[in-house]
Amino acid sequence: MRHCRFFFNPTGRYPITSNMTKQHKLTDIFEQQRLRLFRQAYGMLGRVAPAEDVVQEAWLRWQKQDMETIRSPAAFFSTVVHRICLDELKKARHQRERYIGPNLPEPLLEAPTRTPDEELELAESLSMAMLVILDELSPVQRAVFILRELFEYDYETISDVVNKSTAHCRKIAQRARDQIHDRKPVFERKPAAQQGLVKALLEAVQRQDLAEVEALLAEDSVLYSDGGGKVTAARKPIYGSNKIARFLVGIQKQAPEGKKWWLEYTSVNGEPGMIIRVEGQLYNVWSFHIEEQKIESIYVVLNPNKLGTAKKQLS
Repeated sequence: MRHCRFFFNPTGRYPITSNMTKQHKLTDIFEQQRLRLFRQAYGMLGRVAPAEDVVQEAWLRWQKQDMETIRSPAAFFSTVVHRICLDELKKARHQRERYIGPNLPEPLLEAPTRTPDEELELAESLSMAMLVILDELSPVQRAVFILRELFEYDYETISDVVNKSTAHCRKIAQRARDQIHDRKPVFERKPAAQQGLVKALLEAVQRQDLAEVEALLAEDSVLYSDGGGKVTAARKPIYGSNKIARFLVGIQKQAPEGKKWWLEYTSVNGEPGMIIRVEGQLYNVWSFHIEEQKIESIYVVLNPNKLGTAKKQLS
């Protein structure tokens, strides 16, 4: 489903058609929806390139529509995006079941093109913490939850998107909320304080101060490490501040000597994070979810297949 992405055309030129007025209108409407559609697709799939492909497919289908018959372009686009995503998730079910270790989303690093408000929106709706929880839902539950809870669609529109009755959609949404229950992450807009907490954690790890590392973590904190079977990583989540502290201090002690390591702080999916380079090459991406000045969860992406977008952002 990969095409030359029209909306990333570096020339900025639109295709020449016999009716430029219609083409410009089609393009303008699509551009107004593009970022929102990417976030919906990324929220469903957790991968960047597949999400871009889905949005591109929505654009191709949009060009074939008679605009006079489309009551709501936003609903049209969301319907196309979510139905493609549902099909993709069904196809990938067996592959996901065979995945080795925690299957984390592909990280999105801080981008200069995003405004502070867009970074905030990203953190509130598509943080690593939120995406990991969404991954526990069935594909339809995930679609309904994203549309209702994250993008505030009404149930009538959602019913058209997922092709189920309004009453059924309400039940699906309630079941999804019940399943997530009180585990839905709470986002606090304190970037400076939170990044300071991450720096304090890393400094304590470098000093091998186990007690200080543990004190910075929530008692019931959790660490996920995704190597995908391609690089060494913890194959099961690590639970509890004491075990995580010992793990972090332990891997710091095992850092290979004679190699140059760089650590850079950044924002990952809108929340505090960092990247580590080894000999100039991106090695992994870390994201931290913080509540009430305690680190609640840590997400470490090492799988090289999930670092491609981050590498492009850093190049």
